[in-house]
Amino acid sequence: MVQNNLLSRISIDPNICFGKPCIRGHRIWVSLILDLLSAGETIDTILEAYPGIEKEDILACIDYSAEMIRNVFADSD
Repeated sequence: MVQNNLLSRISIDPNICFGKPCIRGHRIWVSLILDLLSAGETIDTILEAYPGIEKEDILACIDYSAEMIRNVFADSD
């Protein structure tokens, strides 16, 4: 999937979840998905726990975090 399509799955709304990045249409934080992955959960187990989301939503969370880190290090030069 093209990066822009993945990033379109992430939303930031100051009126939803305190403005934290979430999977669009859900109140599932990007950070929650990343925490689950870093704790060893698989994409399949996350999808079972959150049946309303899709594999692409999880990939979008990973892509979003990579983009944020890329920007942080690019700006620090």
